[in-house]
Amino acid sequence: MYLKSIDVNGFKSFANKIEFKFEEGITAIVGPNGSGKSNVADAVRWVLGEQSASKLRGSKMEDVIFSGTEQRKPMAAAYVAITLDNSDHSLPIDYNEVTVARRVYRSGESEYLINGTVTRLKDITSMFFDTGIGKEGYSIIGQGQIERSDPFK
Repeated sequence: MYLKSIDVNGFKSFANKIEFKFEEGITAIVGPNGSGKSNVADAVRWVLGEQSASKLRGSKMEDVIFSGTEQRKPMAAAYVAITLDNSDHSLPIDYNEVTVARRVYRSGESEYLINGTVTRLKDITSMFFDTGIGKEGYSIIGQGQIERSDPFK
């Protein structure tokens, strides 16, 4: 199993739809300060079910929705989807490719999806149980966590 792509639209600094594609092996996301690297990690944590706005460097969950600029209007919703290669069937689902998505609206409504079907956060958490993947997994280390005495708190 490996991460094939991350689709982001209206999430934090990503006003436009963008797709990050990955191949098997090690991938690094690099760029200058302020270019959105930490927002990519936040997007993965968020789609996997992060409920704490402060862990996503915000004060309320609405802060994950693109808030606008002088040139652009704020977005009405934020959307993130991750697609995983599941050809080894590490995930207990009968698909070779699994897409997990989350959408939240300014109204506070939100939804989770697995392969386009609306589901519950509990189902997503259960699917990733015992895989090492999750919002608190060792594979996702957010900004500032390395400097902490216990980086996984």
